[in-house]
Amino acid sequence: MSETASQSAPQARPAGVTVIAVILVLEALSLLTAAGWYLYGLLTSTPTSLGGAIFTLVFLVVLALWLVLVSYHLVKGYRWTRSAALVFQLFVIVIAVPTLSAGIIPVGLALLVPAAAVLLVLFTKPVLAYTSRTGDNPKVL
Repeated sequence: MSETASQSAPQARPAGVTVIAVILVLEALSLLTAAGWYLYGLLTSTPTSLGGAIFTLVFLVVLALWLVLVSYHLVKGYRWTRSAALVFQLFVIVIAVPTLSAGIIPVGLALLVPAAAVLLVLFTKPVLAYTSRTGDNPKVL
């Protein structure tokens, strides 16, 4: 009986999960800022390809909304959020390294440092335990 009670008792959220969620939300806000800046550029100049410009704008907004969704479900303890956060951070690193190589150090570091922090914290034992719950918990997706 105590084993069943311990499985159904909510597990305390580790600080690492909160750190990752905050970084994901800040990255989403950065993407929304970039989308706003991009929209301003579209409204004040003529794009080479209107279809491509609209696609890029929609892609930035959808990606930002996806990050907010991942952050929300990570805080709730869903396991699929680890892979979503991991893949996004790897894409950010793919952009950060050439940015650093091009000599744009502040932007490269602004991309690389949060991504590296998420990758490091994502694989700590408390975060893995919090997002790997199994059993009767309906949040195992």
